[in-house]
Amino acid sequence: MYRSRRPAGALIACALGAACASAPADAISTDGGPGEPSAAATAPWPADDYYVIVAAESQDEVSVVRFGPDGGQLVKSVEVGLFLTETDGPHGIAVDPDGSHWYVSIAHGTPFGQVHRYDVATDERVGAAVVGLFPASMAVTDGGLLFAVNFNLHGDPVPSSVSVVDTESMQEIAQIPTCAMPHGARLSANQTRLYSVCMRDEQLVELDTRSLAVTRRMYLGPDEERELEASTLEARATLGTNTAEAMATRCGPTWVQPSPDGRHAYVACNKNREVLEIDLEGWTIARRFETGPGPYNLDITPDGGQLVITYKGGAAIGVFDLEAGREIAAIQTHRTLPHGVALSSDSRYGFVSVEGVGGEPGTVEMIDLSSLATVGRVDVGKQAGG
Repeated sequence: MYRSRRPAGALIACALGAACASAPADAISTDGGPGEPSAAATAPWPADDYYVIVAAESQDEVSVVRFGPDGGQLVKSVEVGLFLTETDGPHGIAVDPDGSHWYVSIAHGTPFGQVHRYDVATDERVGAAVVGLFPASMAVTDGGLLFAVNFNLHGDPVPSSVSVVDTESMQEIAQIPTCAMPHGARLSANQTRLYSVCMRDEQLVELDTRSLAVTRRMYLGPDEERELEASTLEARATLGTNTAEAMATRCGPTWVQPSPDGRHAYVACNKNREVLEIDLEGWTIARRFETGPGPYNLDITPDGGQLVITYKGGAAIGVFDLEAGREIAAIQTHRTLPHGVALSSDSRYGFVSVEGVGGEPGTVEMIDLSSLATVGRVDVGKQAGG
């Protein structure tokens, strides 16, 4: 999921450009469904409009959602699949820092995945790059480099890579080997470092965005956290052959988010209900936060005050006060499997994608980070994720 915001009355400043502002919005109910009270009936909605983009992995579409004075609305959906006879699985979303283009990773490409570039003003696909197996989350620099982690979900459990794509030519210029099942690509505030985690190999990996090389690694196994050699591709290269006992309790990292001040990074340990605060200068664990079941994705408010976590195993959203180092709310989601989270630039609202199960649509839920309450919901395509 990615977010953008425009002041009320501005012409073309939403995440997907002119069509987003000019097309009539199809209003979607923000209440809890038939027979349920409105989740936002008494809550104040914002005076300005906020926009978020969300990918529906099981429906091959990307949707734009608006949240403003009239609550939540679906503005439009853009089909992004490649083949009519199969589901191609759009997974990650990224937007150019200047707002001119948006990108979606197509996870189930043949034989490899792809990253597609779309023009903001027209929603026309204007470029595509072939990358690695199952590209997932992405990040784009001011200098026109896109980084995509190749998650390799269905391949052999061998070290995978981070693809580097020149966004102007949409050519892959490098694949940087990292570790098995990399996920969660996020840039440092100054864009000189890219952080990702390795779900299978229990690693946090730091890349230099200028030299395009791995600079540091950390092993994240519980009670065994330590720095690894930058050349270490696999956890077993450090643990030796007897990995069963060492891996019995796992972090299972699924996401990493650097802090706005550049001092810390936060890692979601999906397996053991924990978030790790990493001191980036010392490359050590600074604090540990106990969470709800299955912490999956997370984001930090731009003011640095709150950490918001999706609990994929608990159908809830956790909100932490970072100064106090404690959870201040666990907000239940309307449907199951909360996935991605993006926070507004004014640190006021959180937008959470919820996958749903079976024939259910996906959902975007709006969270007021002041009142710590759900204030809107909008249905989108199935398995809403990135």
